[in-house]
Amino acid sequence: MPADAGMAADLIRSRAAARPPRVAIVLGSGLGPVADAVEAPTVIPYADLPGFPAPGVDGHRGRLLLGRLGGASVAVMQGRAHYYESGRADGMAAAMRTLAEVGCRILLLTNAAGSLRPEMPAGSLMLISDHINFSGRNPLIGCDEDDRFVDLVDAYDPALREIMLAAASGLNLPLREGVYAWFSGPSFETPAEVRAAGILGADAVGMSTVPEAILARQRRLRVVALSTIVNLAAGLAPAPLSHRQTIDVAGAAADNVRRLLIAFLERLDHDG
Repeated sequence: MPADAGMAADLIRSRAAARPPRVAIVLGSGLGPVADAVEAPTVIPYADLPGFPAPGVDGHRGRLLLGRLGGASVAVMQGRAHYYESGRADGMAAAMRTLAEVGCRILLLTNAAGSLRPEMPAGSLMLISDHINFSGRNPLIGCDEDDRFVDLVDAYDPALREIMLAAASGLNLPLREGVYAWFSGPSFETPAEVRAAGILGADAVGMSTVPEAILARQRRLRVVALSTIVNLAAGLAPAPLSHRQTIDVAGAAADNVRRLLIAFLERLDHDG
């Protein structure tokens, strides 16, 4: 294990004390308030964790919270590294290694996304069933280990998706399943790119999540991922797209995301 990940793991273990995390959660744009639901959190700035990213995007605070949520022992990342910030697809590699090293077995990813389906408007939630990588990048490029050849069939764990769907049903909260397409950003997609993505089977587009999912599967973490739909994608919406819109709509949906994540965690079998 790289030295950065080892040092970060040791620090997390020392702060977690008797409650090592079992579920890792990455909060996307505008979803920072979900972290407020973590019980008695221990807060560690990313700056104290070697190899963790230094987020440079509004809505990503850059800190790790250790505590309990929905009865599970969790490690909540408030912020992620995006490819468009550095030109590196492996910006979350050290964080994923560290979370696996400290005992996390499940990775719950969240993001803000643009919808390609008019029946899935802003404010909707989408459970990711699969992804399409339109970026041409992969976080495992340059890795010289045999485990770089990651099988991505069922990358988004079918059993965990069933639990998430059941949790949403129990809350009477609409939740669609769909395919997420990753574009590199930071510019929004063109209308032609959106049409092409839809023809190829995508239901939503965004600028994150796929690198973490690949890195997590390399570490044998089970992955489940949730998109907050913040707008109709380019060419489908009458208004111009903006990051401010992303933050505002995701923030408005944060309470539904919080309720769903807690209900999901309550349905998991976990050992604390």
